[in-house]
Amino acid sequence: MRWGTVVAAAAAVVAGAGAAVLLVGRRVSDLALRPETAEHGPVAAEPVLRVHRMTAREVTLTRTVGSGRRGIYALDWPGGHAVVGDVLATDPQTVTRRIERSAGSPPADGAEVELSNRVLRGDPGSACGLDYMDVVIDGELGGLPAWYVPAVRGTWVILVHGALADRRQALPVLPVLRRLRLPALVASYRGDQGAPASPDGIGHFGETEWRDVDAAIRFAKEAGAGRIVLYGWSVGATTVLQTAARSDLRDHLAALVLDSPVLEPAASVRGVAARAGAGAVAGQLGAWAAQGRTGVDLAGLARIADGTDLAAPALLLASPQDGVAPFRDAERLAERRSDLVSLHAFPGAGHAGLWNADPARYEELLRRFLTPIL
Repeated sequence: MRWGTVVAAAAAVVAGAGAAVLLVGRRVSDLALRPETAEHGPVAAEPVLRVHRMTAREVTLTRTVGSGRRGIYALDWPGGHAVVGDVLATDPQTVTRRIERSAGSPPADGAEVELSNRVLRGDPGSACGLDYMDVVIDGELGGLPAWYVPAVRGTWVILVHGALADRRQALPVLPVLRRLRLPALVASYRGDQGAPASPDGIGHFGETEWRDVDAAIRFAKEAGAGRIVLYGWSVGATTVLQTAARSDLRDHLAALVLDSPVLEPAASVRGVAARAGAGAVAGQLGAWAAQGRTGVDLAGLARIADGTDLAAPALLLASPQDGVAPFRDAERLAERRSDLVSLHAFPGAGHAGLWNADPARYEELLRRFLTPIL
């Protein structure tokens, strides 16, 4: 059953039953706080996509905001996978895109497919052709699996995925870091597959997860790292900001890279709920429930979101059309800390899908930002 159906059914009785209000709030907040409840990836919960026609070179899909975005994306269906690129044609009902590569059995006409940002799969070796090592970071709650991609420079980059993603989110940028000869540590944190669960089983918008990123910094320092660049997506970027403000090792931070950072948790929960088909009332109930369940220090997060304690230069990448991390929050952070924050907009991109929308521009901005830090 889709989340929109669950929420709609519960919301139908909200007016007459307080228990239903609590149910709606909890169900909706689960979408943002429990990664395992996200049935799909970062572009999930769009209207259902169906294949109208597929050949070896192109595919025609149901027209939606997501299926019509410029850039490069993945399509998945039972028994197959494809990476799609340029939009070749549109009409009021459909979008036709170029197929860059595909594997498995092609879907039948009319089959339902999933659109996501996950164009690279596997690990740094299988996806990017990079030498790497599986390592374990000694975290507060136990061992945290990570990928280490070695390089010769003393500055390390620690990469932190978003709440509804996993370590594979970092794969597209690893080749750029390798060309810059920067060692990369792709970290996991509590609640990830193979990592210890959070004691209450939910995420906390970086309020507790930052300690796992702090453990990754300690791992890097003990392995010989000089300075550290923290790089995060979505709630992972929020966690990076939390770490930069709270870690005892923050003086070792050379820079931050923030992709689609969640700076206002309530707005994020409402955005996730909207993508799942929940209405505005259910979304607000979910935001209230998330605040109560996580115990997030809203005053502390406001200081972080305003950049009050920011001490390292930051590359801030965001989309004006992001429905999960409002662009106005990124603008406010950049305006308040114009001495340290460089904001670059990716119009039309989806949440944490900025690289997908324009890989060449994204990688060039990253190169230009990191080169002086080397």
